[in-house]
Amino acid sequence: MVLPWSACNRRISLARVIATMFISQRFRLGRSKMLGFLDGLALTEGKATSLYFPQGMPPARVENLLGKVFAKTAMPPGIAEVIAGSEMGVVLFSGLQRTYLVLPPFPIAEEYITDGYDVELLRTLLSQDFLIALVLVRLGAYSLGICRGTELIDSKTGTGLVHARHKKGGSSQARFARHREKQIESFLDRVCGHVREHVEPYARSLDFLVYGGARTTILSLRKRCPFLGQFEDRILRMLLDIPEPRKAVLEKAVGTLWSTDIIEWCGEDL
Repeated sequence: MVLPWSACNRRISLARVIATMFISQRFRLGRSKMLGFLDGLALTEGKATSLYFPQGMPPARVENLLGKVFAKTAMPPGIAEVIAGSEMGVVLFSGLQRTYLVLPPFPIAEEYITDGYDVELLRTLLSQDFLIALVLVRLGAYSLGICRGTELIDSKTGTGLVHARHKKGGSSQARFARHREKQIESFLDRVCGHVREHVEPYARSLDFLVYGGARTTILSLRKRCPFLGQFEDRILRMLLDIPEPRKAVLEKAVGTLWSTDIIEWCGEDL
């Protein structure tokens, strides 16, 4: 069976020991398409190996496990570095025709290796309707959300007055800087109040918390909002490439949060 997302069409042997030229592509799938991808992979015939790498695995262990799957001349370039640098862990599916490295949106908990395309552990992970809080903030704008799975069940979006930096020098600049600092503090305190209002009802059952927006603003909010401290062990990630927070941006962030990145390698013996 050839999966519809694959660009590889040639059959290559896992046992090859001669030099290999690899062709790779990277793509992203949303939750429903990813589950369909796994269903298709499970039906793929032929020899294969499935290997689950938990988050935080030492590089030496990564290399050791990869050595059980690939000969040195048949190992896709850079694969060990990608696995060792993954925040969530990864899943490797290596078959006769192609190799997939799956970077899931949620943590892989345990090491596991088996023959065949064993997608069940990954499918179970992606099928869970995690309860997640999203806190998106840039100076002057915020958007907060609670999602269960990919469904947004509560949200709050708003703005606050924060003047741009004063470009002129002198004493007026110093006064303006102090005034702007007060505006920032007032804005962050308001955001903190809204965070508490919308997140506290779900605090005990919350699985993860995700921040998004501007890194410096996020760090300032965390310092000024003691309420957020209780979720330090549940912070999943930071989405730093989002534009000014709005409701549409929040909805898109939920989809991004649940998306899975996949790197596919195929190769030709030289």
